[in-house]
Amino acid sequence: MASRLFSPLALGGVVLPNRVVVAPMCQYSAEHGVPGDWHLVHLGQFALGGPGLILAEATAVSPEGRITPGCTGLYSDACEAGFARIVAFCRSVGEGKLGIQLSHSGRKGSTVAPWLGGGRLEPDGGGWPTEAPSALPYLPGWPAPRALDADGLGRVRDAFAAAAARAGRAGFDLVELHAAHGYLLHQFLSPLTNLRTDAYGGSLENRMRFPLEVFAAVRAAFPADRPVIVRISATDWIEGGWDPAQSVALARALKALGCAAIHVSSGGLDQRQRLTVGPGYQVGFAAAMRGGADLPVIAVGQITDPVQAETILATGQADAVALARGMLWDPRWTWRAAVALGEELRIPAPYARANPALRGKPFVTRS
Repeated sequence: MASRLFSPLALGGVVLPNRVVVAPMCQYSAEHGVPGDWHLVHLGQFALGGPGLILAEATAVSPEGRITPGCTGLYSDACEAGFARIVAFCRSVGEGKLGIQLSHSGRKGSTVAPWLGGGRLEPDGGGWPTEAPSALPYLPGWPAPRALDADGLGRVRDAFAAAAARAGRAGFDLVELHAAHGYLLHQFLSPLTNLRTDAYGGSLENRMRFPLEVFAAVRAAFPADRPVIVRISATDWIEGGWDPAQSVALARALKALGCAAIHVSSGGLDQRQRLTVGPGYQVGFAAAMRGGADLPVIAVGQITDPVQAETILATGQADAVALARGMLWDPRWTWRAAVALGEELRIPAPYARANPALRGKPFVTRS
């Protein structure tokens, strides 16, 4: 019997050749938002490895939407050209589809790269003022972000739409809207970070309003035959915060606007979170989303073993599985999964001699 992991998956007008997804992973290695050679090699290695979908890292829709000065952006011609180059290479070496995660950091922006110690980037070090739904600093001692007014909301919404249009021109097959991990759209959703008293705060309907407006703008700006999906944090892991029931309500509203799938993660909003971590620890959230919203879901979170991944799909808990750190450690994870599940490997010709099925057989070269 053919495996579920290596069966195709249709998302809108795009068909993934298999259900292995490379999750977005920030590299903090761009210059002025422009992806360079590091990103070409980083994403290109995954394309060689054969996953069904590769998602480029959280990419800011404006300079002030970056997390660090090294974050990628999609707000200039140079950014667009940098990504177009990467997309073209990845498409030339693999069958997998290419997506990009569009994001705005909100109150979590203007920080130092993790390997340089993290923390707040001060103005004299190149930092910038941050903005958020409400003037609540991310950490004690940090300056309060500016609460977005009506003009600010329009500016951010337009920036997402403009970035989506650039993603389409750059050749991406898919856009993922980042509404997880405590960044701007998640900040609007959670009652812990959204204390507004206008139409964008208070009730669940009001807190969802701006993320839904942004989704609609992105959906309108990205080519209609290519899907837009959304990554969410299913829970804040804090009592009184964003939770799975609200996530299902959001997923239903997104489906009505044309969302093709939900990529289900959790946490990242507040340092007080108390996570219960273990193999597949977020899969249950994905299963609840799949059943509650009747929408394809991508599960992520310590999914490391091919049989584990196949079981998640075969038992109907998710429609695809995503790996992040596991892919960094083993960019050929998809090859290993194919061997484990008895599937035929599709390997680029220059690497074909590595196929275990060909051991002991002559390697035929082109004349």
